[in-house]
Amino acid sequence: MILVTLGTQDKSFDRLLKQIDKLIDDKVIKDKVIVQAGLTKYKSNNMEIFSLVTPKELDSLISNCDLLITHGGVGSILTGLKHGKKIIAVPRLSKYGEHNNDHQLQLVDKFSKEGYIIPCYEMNKLSSCIESSQNFSVKKYKSNNYNFTKLIKGYIDSI
Repeated sequence: MILVTLGTQDKSFDRLLKQIDKLIDDKVIKDKVIVQAGLTKYKSNNMEIFSLVTPKELDSLISNCDLLITHGGVGSILTGLKHGKKIIAVPRLSKYGEHNNDHQLQLVDKFSKEGYIIPCYEMNKLSSCIESSQNFSVKKYKSNNYNFTKLIKGYIDSI
């Protein structure tokens, strides 16, 4: 099963769902697809779509999926990593009105460079990203909280 999560952003991300729908129609995706769409309004005969579920239900869906395709939200990515899932992250882009800025590009880039996720920066590459996920080795997530806390403490101490 493929789980698609779009988070809770108040802007639509139907661009991703249209591409997934196309890949299902083209038989590139043959698995069942479940979508947590948040506030994105999209209708499809190919996917099971719901807006929001409880954190416990979402946790269960992530636990049971074979592949997580998500927007570039840090919470969605970290939750997938916590479950040891293969993740394709597609950043929301401001030029399409999907977000206020392009910080998701930087998040996806960072997680990708660390080897945790498969980035998908262009919708026409989603098919090849899904294909790449077949041989992708999931890397156990190692938190950088220690360095982050040290950085904040150093800043506070300097004030």
